[in-house]
Amino acid sequence: MLTFVGLGLYDLDDISLKGMHAIEEADHVFLESYTSRLMGTDPASMEKRYDKPVHILKREDVEQHPEPILSAARLGNVVFLTGGDPMVSTTHSDIRIRAAEQGISTRIIHGASIASAVCGLCGLQNYRFGKSCSVPYPAKNWFPKTPFETIKANLKADLHTIVFLDIQEKRYMSVSDAVEILEKLSAEDGTPISLYVGMARAGSPEPVVIAGTAEKMLKADFGSPLHILVIPAQLHPVEEEYLKTFAGL
Repeated sequence: MLTFVGLGLYDLDDISLKGMHAIEEADHVFLESYTSRLMGTDPASMEKRYDKPVHILKREDVEQHPEPILSAARLGNVVFLTGGDPMVSTTHSDIRIRAAEQGISTRIIHGASIASAVCGLCGLQNYRFGKSCSVPYPAKNWFPKTPFETIKANLKADLHTIVFLDIQEKRYMSVSDAVEILEKLSAEDGTPISLYVGMARAGSPEPVVIAGTAEKMLKADFGSPLHILVIPAQLHPVEEEYLKTFAGL
């Protein structure tokens, strides 16, 4: 059996009871570490809580060399941990398909996802979100424009956009980093972004939510990671009131 378990948003206490029971029954526990991180804990704390080893997986371990995971699941119970929800934003459909092709039983134990948490934090209505996008760190001779094209299309359709920010081995993109990149793309395209909503540390005791112009975002102190960004479309009166009340609009 291969069980995908969502860890939730921030720390050790976000996992469901079903998820904890699956870990207790597991012969092997793997932690996917590249699409999201729980900033309120670390692998050593997880091992202490779970009372068993946690094997850290990098992107290539899952996408290119998943056989050790699948081999373990053929012989026993394996838990595959991810931040958030295993099949939302940090989707792992491919490895589940591979498991099914090899006759390995699978199941999913869902966890809280940033895709839904942003609605509670900033008050934007979930059915008004369009396609999401990710902003990566630019590299030499590479400045991706796809994220802005997604935002532009959503704005034209009067839909909000969730913008996921790059996570690398030892650095995490901030709201100000992402806004700076998007403002450059906006200027090149001639399509302005009039409003941003930045959020930090969803699921923590004191998340930060700030709404405003690019100038305001670049000056705001969101604190430590993880950060996420939303580009709102035209606001419904209730959405606008929520942002004024809880995000300083």
